[in-house]
Amino acid sequence: MTITAVRGFNDILPGDSFVWKFVEQSAWRVFASYGYSEIKVPVVEKTELFMRSIGETTDIVEKEMYSFADRHGDGLTLRPEGTASVVRAYIEHKLYTKPVNKLYYHGPMFRYERPQKGRYRQFYQIGAEVLGSAHPHMDAEAIEMLVRFFTEIGLTGITLHINSLGCSECRPGYKAALIGFLEGVKDRLCENCRRRIAANPLRALDCKSTGCIEATRSAPAITGSLCDGCADHFGKVKVSLSARGIVAVINPRMVRGLDYYTKTTFEITASGLGAQNAVAAGGRYDGLVSDLGGPATPCFGFAMGMERVVLLLQETGLEARGIRPDAVCAFIPIGAQAIDAGTGIVKGWRQAGLSVIEIFDEGALKSRMKMADRLGARFAVILGEDELKAGLVTIKDMKTAGQTQVRLADAAAELAKAAL
Repeated sequence: MTITAVRGFNDILPGDSFVWKFVEQSAWRVFASYGYSEIKVPVVEKTELFMRSIGETTDIVEKEMYSFADRHGDGLTLRPEGTASVVRAYIEHKLYTKPVNKLYYHGPMFRYERPQKGRYRQFYQIGAEVLGSAHPHMDAEAIEMLVRFFTEIGLTGITLHINSLGCSECRPGYKAALIGFLEGVKDRLCENCRRRIAANPLRALDCKSTGCIEATRSAPAITGSLCDGCADHFGKVKVSLSARGIVAVINPRMVRGLDYYTKTTFEITASGLGAQNAVAAGGRYDGLVSDLGGPATPCFGFAMGMERVVLLLQETGLEARGIRPDAVCAFIPIGAQAIDAGTGIVKGWRQAGLSVIEIFDEGALKSRMKMADRLGARFAVILGEDELKAGLVTIKDMKTAGQTQVRLADAAAELAKAAL
């Protein structure tokens, strides 16, 4: 019996990994230009961290976490998202001694949910967090950074949706009004939303059930219940986004699936993914640090789904965006002298940054060229004993079938130039 991967856990094969690397490196470059530094946090955390941060009545905590007891009976969970872990590290290592921390991360997350297009039970995210700034311009700057990232990797057809979820002062009044509305349409809601009316009524606005969508279509908008401070903050975010040339759709129905969000929330969607079309989302979470035992700290952050970003890039064409695998050179030495000399030559090429595989197998040149092609080589570099004596090497472009002879001393530079 052949063993296969666990359902919902996906292999990333060499034919796709170069796209992943392109996305990760592009994020690192763009985020660094805004002053962000990378943080790496564990894959496993104490279950209590996510119970306290995400919220006990959220779908993630109720149905989707991979939780287990270790040998000492301690409750552990594979992280379902990254923000809580970053905040835990921020508190534990007293990063709050610095006025503002701009941090980003990438890595696997785990949720037991129904696998679908671009969504797996082990999935990868790139996220960013700003800890220590309450200014609405910081919200807009972080969103601008994310939009710039999508623009630079060539992702088109994206739409920014924004909303405000208010704060501890104005949200209770809105929740009371929403509960009253939901009680009036209770019979049309799904079982989960009926059960959570009192504890977490906002989830009904985010429910993907057709019945809940129709039942809540005329629900009161939270933007009509904002206190003066939240309304002012949201207004300044919108002005700052406009000043940065970013068009935003105001979506009063948009709420996040985690309880810690306050004030600004946003989501970026992309065409081509079906109903589950969000590629990035986030918002402000000013109370989370203090809720987890740290000092009062205003924060803003977001995360994007790597699988969905990569899928969109692949479906809309990689070459047009200049995304291609690293050019591999297959070095084919012919004869004992070429094999011996090739050791030093290839070492120098690799030190110069070229990716080189050596084909030592004996046999006809034609069969060795076929092997180079099957190995995915972009160029075949042939060195015979006569060429070695003349200080030359033959470079064959496996894509165009064109070939040329160059001086051995110039080969590395020629290969690097041809690979661009």
